[in-house]
Amino acid sequence: MVDAEVERFEEFFRQFYMKELMTTAASGKKSLVVDFGLLDKFDPTLADKLLNDPEPVLAAARSAISAIDLPEGSITLEPRFMNLPESQKVRIRNLRSSHIGRFLTIDGIVRRASEVKPEISIAIFQCPDCGTKISVKQTDRMLKGPGMCECGRKGMFNLVDKKLFDVRWLTVEEPFETATGDRPGEIAVYLREDLTTPEMQRKSDPGNRLLINGIVREMKRTTKGRLRTQMDIFIEANYIEATEIEWEEVQITKEDEAEIKKLAADPEIYKKLVASIAPSIYGLDEVKQAICLQLFGGVPHVQPDGTRIRGDIHVLLLGDPSTAKSQLLKLIASIIPRGKYVSGRGSTAAGLTATVLKDEEFAGGWVLEAGAMVLCHKGVIAIDEFDKMSTEDQIAMHEALEQQTISIAKASIIATLPAQVSVLAGANPKYSRFDQFKSISEQINIPDTLLSRFDIKFALRDVPDPERDAILATHILETRLQPERAQPVISPELLRKYIAYARKHCMPEMTRPAMERLKSFYIDMRSKATADTVPITLRQNEALMRMAEASAKIRLSKTVDVEDAERAISVMRYSLKQLAYDETTDKFDIDRTEGTSASQRSKIHTMLDIIDRLEKTIGKKIPREDLIAEAEEVGMTGREAEELIDRLIRDGTLHYPQIGMIQRTR
Repeated sequence: MVDAEVERFEEFFRQFYMKELMTTAASGKKSLVVDFGLLDKFDPTLADKLLNDPEPVLAAARSAISAIDLPEGSITLEPRFMNLPESQKVRIRNLRSSHIGRFLTIDGIVRRASEVKPEISIAIFQCPDCGTKISVKQTDRMLKGPGMCECGRKGMFNLVDKKLFDVRWLTVEEPFETATGDRPGEIAVYLREDLTTPEMQRKSDPGNRLLINGIVREMKRTTKGRLRTQMDIFIEANYIEATEIEWEEVQITKEDEAEIKKLAADPEIYKKLVASIAPSIYGLDEVKQAICLQLFGGVPHVQPDGTRIRGDIHVLLLGDPSTAKSQLLKLIASIIPRGKYVSGRGSTAAGLTATVLKDEEFAGGWVLEAGAMVLCHKGVIAIDEFDKMSTEDQIAMHEALEQQTISIAKASIIATLPAQVSVLAGANPKYSRFDQFKSISEQINIPDTLLSRFDIKFALRDVPDPERDAILATHILETRLQPERAQPVISPELLRKYIAYARKHCMPEMTRPAMERLKSFYIDMRSKATADTVPITLRQNEALMRMAEASAKIRLSKTVDVEDAERAISVMRYSLKQLAYDETTDKFDIDRTEGTSASQRSKIHTMLDIIDRLEKTIGKKIPREDLIAEAEEVGMTGREAEELIDRLIRDGTLHYPQIGMIQRTR
C-alpha cells in the first residue's frame, strides 16, 4: 500500500464526502458509496489505477477512511464505487482471462441465488504446545491454517475463534436485448457483508436485473482432490444497482414522442396497429386486435383491503394445425423488451415458474432459480404447445396467472417472486382439428381452472373455403415474390416505443358512461341464462374492463370512454360466438370455454344413470364394452361414450379396478 495513495484518498474524502461519512458512521452502516466520476476529476491517475489494479487502491481507500477523525471515532467502511465509465462495461460472454484482476461493470438478470450464509474472514488458531494464538486471514474457499508456530511446531492447530461475515452467490445471465443464440452467457457473482442485507437481498433475488461493479476473480477447479489447469472466473461485487428490464427502459426521443402522439390521434390507429401485427400472416384481424390490447395492457388496481387486481391480459389461441399460431407467438415475443418464447413440450413447472436446486460448485448448498415467467416480469411470455405440458406443470401456473407471483417453500428457502406477466398461449385440439360442437375442455388437455384464467380465447380454424383459400394462397406467394408487401404500417421499432410510452404515461380511469355500457352488456348476457347455461361470468366482466383500459391507452386517453367499452365488447362477442355458443341448445354457455357445457353435463348424467342401472344387474365392476354398448343404445356414439368414460376417470368419478372393467369411485 502506497502512503501517497492513502493521503490522496483522505484528501478526496475530506473534500467531497465528510457529510456522508458522518451520516454513515452515525447510522452504523458498513459501506460508503463513492462516485467514480468525482474521483476521476479529482485524481485521474488514481482513478485509472483503481480500474486496472483495484486491490491496493481499495485497500488505500479503506485506510484513508479509517484515518479520518469522526465524532464516533475511527470507523471501518468498505468503499463501494458507482458510475464507472462506459469503457469498463463488458458483456458476460466477452469476459476473458485478460480481464482477471480488473475492475469492471456487467449488466445481467439474476437467474439463481443462494441463501445468505456466514463465512470465515479471519480464523484464530491456538498452538497445542505453547498456547500461542495465531490469526490467519482466509482468502480461499477452503479453511487455511498457520504453516508453523513460533515455537517451531508444524501440523495441526486448534481453531479457537473466528470472525464471520455474510455471503451470497448469484448466477447472473445476459439481458434479453443483448443475448444472442440459444443460451445467454452467465457468470457467478459473489456478494459479501452489507451487499447481503435483507434490503439488498430483495434487490438481488432471481428475476431482478442488476448493474454490477466488481473485480473479476479466478477460482481453482479440482477433480478428485487434484487441481485442474482449467479455472472458473467469477465477479466479486463491489457495488450493485438494481435496474428493471421493462417498457420504461426503451429510449424515446422528442421526435419519437411527437410521432407517437400523432399516431394516437389518428382515427384509423386501431386498423394501423392490426396491420402492423404480423403482416405476413393473412387475416386474423380480431385475434390481432386482442393481441394489440394485450400488448398495451390494462391498469392494475389495488383495493382498500390490499387486494391486487391484475391489469395484464391473458390470451389463449386454440387452433387447427397450420393456422400460424407458432409464428404469431414468436413475432409477439420479439416485439417487446422483456419477452420470451417457450414451448410447452419442453417446459416444466420449474422452467416456467421457479425451483430450488442443489449447487455445490459455488454456493455450496441450495439455490433459488427463476423460471421464464419470473424472468419476463412486466413483459409478455408466449407459450406454444401449451396443451403438451403435463397437468402438474400446468397446475403450478395457477398462482402466476392470477396473483402474478411465484411462491416457493423448499429446502429451507421460502420466497415469493414477482411475475407480473401477460401470457399469450397457443394450443392444439387433442384430435388435431377443432370441433365447434364440443366444449374446449373436451378438446384440450388444460384444466378447467387454468382455462378460466385466460381473459380471451380464440379458435383458429382451417375450414376449406375456395374464395378464402385463393386469397390466402395469393397473399403467401405475393409476399414471397415481393417481401415489401408484408411491411408493417408501423415499424416494429416505433411500435415498441409506442407501447412503452403508453404503458409508462397512460393510466386511464373508467368513466361513468363506459362503466354503464359494460354493465349493460354484462346484465344483458346474464339475462339469457337458463337453469343449465350461464352465458358470462364475473371473470369476463373483469376481462372487459382490462380490454377497455387497454383500448384507452392506445389513444393515450386519460379516461376510458364508451368507444373503448364498445371495442372490448366487440372482441368479447367474437370470442364468445366462436367458443361459448352451444349449437345443441342454441344458447351462449360460458362453460363451453371454461368447463363442462350444459349439453355435456346432460350426457354425463345419462352415463351415470347407465352405470347405476348396470350396477343393479351386473354388479359394481362393469365391463367397459358393455357400458359403451348401453350408451350407444340411448343415442351416443361410441367415441362420445369413450371420451365421457375417460373424462370421468380423469376427474376421479370412475376408476379401473382391473383391465377392461370400470367401477364407480366411492
